[in-house]
Amino acid sequence: QGQVVESGGGLVQPGDSLRLSCAASGAPYTRYTMGWFRQAPGKEREFVAAIRGTLGNTFYADSVKGRFSISRDNAKNMVYLQMNSLKPEDSAVYYCAATTQTLIASTIRQMGQYDYWGQGTQVTVSS
Repeated sequence: QGQVVESGGGLVQPGDSLRLSCAASGAPYTRYTMGWFRQAPGKEREFVAAIRGTLGNTFYADSVKGRFSISRDNAKNMVYLQMNSLKPEDSAVYYCAATTQTLIASTIRQMGQYDYWGQGTQVTVSS
């Protein structure tokens, strides 16, 4: 049974940076495809970024491309989301998710493809 736990959320000002962390356990970590999703009040949960296991290919939502960066440390079973140039519209609860499936580009952005979810961490961008 896999498990993921997020950390690193907080209150920041527009233009600031923040790094979220996610610890994964359970299956051999390198098998996991890891993703970040977010949900703002009154909105549906949406894809933010993902990184494949072995090859480390990365994928981003258009809204965060160029500002956010996903990475992983296989030795520590960790995945990170570096968020730069934060905007008020980035405010949301951010969720880490994992799956042992090898997802293709057309499915890696789909919530239903992920088996394990964290409890979420709040990110608030406000002046």
